[in-house]
Parts: sequence; structure tokens; C-alpha cells
Amino acid sequence: MIELDGLSMRYAVAGADVTVLDELSLSVARGERVAIVGPSGSGKTTLLLLLTGLEQAGSGSVRIDGEPLDGLDDDGRADLRRERIGIVFQSFHLIPSLTAAENVALPLDIAGRRGGRTAAEAMLGRVGLGARLDHYPMQLSGGEQQRVAIARALVHEPRLLVADEPTGNLDEKSGETIVELLFALNREAGTTLILVTHDPALAARCERTLHLHDGRLHAQDPDDGHARGNAA
Repeated sequence: MIELDGLSMRYAVAGADVTVLDELSLSVARGERVAIVGPSGSGKTTLLLLLTGLEQAGSGSVRIDGEPLDGLDDDGRADLRRERIGIVFQSFHLIPSLTAAENVALPLDIAGRRGGRTAAEAMLGRVGLGARLDHYPMQLSGGEQQRVAIARALVHEPRLLVADEPTGNLDEKSGETIVELLFALNREAGTTLILVTHDPALAARCERTLHLHDGRLHAQDPDDGHARGNAA
């Protein structure tokens, strides 16, 4: 599902080049569950942006579901996201003028698929917001907005779900509901999960935990939590 080869990303800061990702290589199988951990500022969100084609790497390649992202233009990458990728970032990116149901149905509406409202209502019910369908984002708490964003990411049944702290703004009960939903999607539909998280319990439920440090991904020893070698 994911092939990264020599992926590097550098930014110019105050006249100096700062390396965020350093010739990173990684292979993730279809249906695999992978947790990515690391300190704040280590490049985890940048990695997710590159995985989803929202940013382009300085060098190296990204292949998603057999599709090389550097071979696609902006429209092609947008089509790939709409058809095969679900994205949950810490900033929810909900449209203020749309209700919860309309926000969730939007990916299906843009794709011209029928039954968007029905699918949105069902997914909002699964994340515990069946009674909030016609509420606007400003009428929802931060945790409720995050659940709307998660429902929107899942409504088109993506082959790959990329999530940045999917339970970060949720209380324990809501967080557990979302975790169960993510892993049910993995079991039932074979969806590949890439989860950035600071929650050790969530990471432990994944098949692999990778630690992002100094621009490289390292496999994390499940027994002592220390990074061992390069994940590639």
C-alpha cells in the first residue's frame, strides 16, 4: 500500500537548511496497522502530508496503492485522496457553513456518488453523533468536531487511513469508540492504518510501532519502547 524510497524534506529557516526527513524508506503492506511515534517537531505531520500528496518531497519517491505521487498533477493527487485515502489531521478543516451531515457527505457529493446524506448519517451514528446531524461546527465541542472529521475521513471507505492523533481531543469513552471503529474498518475492509499517536495503548494495538527521530524511522522494541535500527 505504501512505498517510500529515499524520501527527504528540508526547509529553509533563517537562511539555514533544516532537515525534517532524511532519506527515509518504508514499506507498508495492504491492511497493515502502523503507529508512528516521536517527539513534537520530529516531522510526523510532515510525513503524513507527503504520504497523502498534500506536500511534495524535496527528493525521493512516494508510491500509494501502486501509484507514484510524483507522476500525478494536483488534480490527480486530489482524485487519489478522494477515491482511496482518508485523512484525519489535528486541525479538523470542517466547513463552517455546512452542517455535520453535510461536512461528512461532502467527499461523496464531490465524487458524484449517490446516497451521500444516508451514508453520512450512518457514519455519524457510528461515532456517537446521530443526534447532532444538523448542527454546525460552531455549535459542536472540539471533541465533537474531531468525531465529525473522523466520520468524513471514513465515509467513502478508504483503502488507506492516515490519522494524526485521532483520539487527542476526545474523552476516554469517545476515544475508545473511535479506536474500535478504526480497527473494525481495518478488519472488515482491509483498510491500511497509519496512526500518529502519543497514546501507548493505541500504538500497542498496531502491528508495528515506528519511532521518528532525527529524520529517520526506527522500529521500536515492543518490550522496552526503545528504537532499534532503521525501519526500512
